[in-house]
Amino acid sequence: MHGYGPTPQQPTTPRPSSATLTAVRVILVAVTVLSCGLLGWAAMLRLAIVTRRPRDWVLLAVVIVLNAGLFAFIVNTPDDPDDMSDASALILFLWLVGVLAGVITYYLYAEIRHYGSLGSPPPYATPIPVHPAPLPYQQHPAQRPVQQQHQQPNPYTQQAPPPTPTPAPQRLDQVRAELDELSDYLRKEGEGR
Repeated sequence: MHGYGPTPQQPTTPRPSSATLTAVRVILVAVTVLSCGLLGWAAMLRLAIVTRRPRDWVLLAVVIVLNAGLFAFIVNTPDDPDDMSDASALILFLWLVGVLAGVITYYLYAEIRHYGSLGSPPPYATPIPVHPAPLPYQQHPAQRPVQQQHQQPNPYTQQAPPPTPTPAPQRLDQVRAELDELSDYLRKEGEGR
């Protein structure tokens, strides 16, 4: 179906760099904190889009409903703080802190876990090794002329010999001798004082 060579693979989306992920996380957490949790749906929306899990979509809907309820509660509270009861203030505070802490905690946990399961990004793109296939215009060995019997070895397929350790160069011996002279000189200077 595909001819010679490896079968094509499904394209995968590359993992963003660690700096990009950290910057996005910091921005979304800052937006959530600075809005007192009312914009926490933005972090949950990003998480649901990235992970594509039904659980994250359901949690996004829950956060939107909680934020809508919180907004309605804030609108219905009296403008004067003295008119607000202690119970209403406590409910408002716990609601804000609960949404804020829940969204930030779950968002960071789920996103770090998601990208952690993908592994770290490669330092550079590695090409997929492709094994050469015979081309239709190449001659078969029986059809080659006699003068081509002696072929040059392919330099790309030969293994390079491992580097041999070189003996200590003469420069190292010279430096040792100079250090010995310097230490003798410093000893004589120290005794002269």
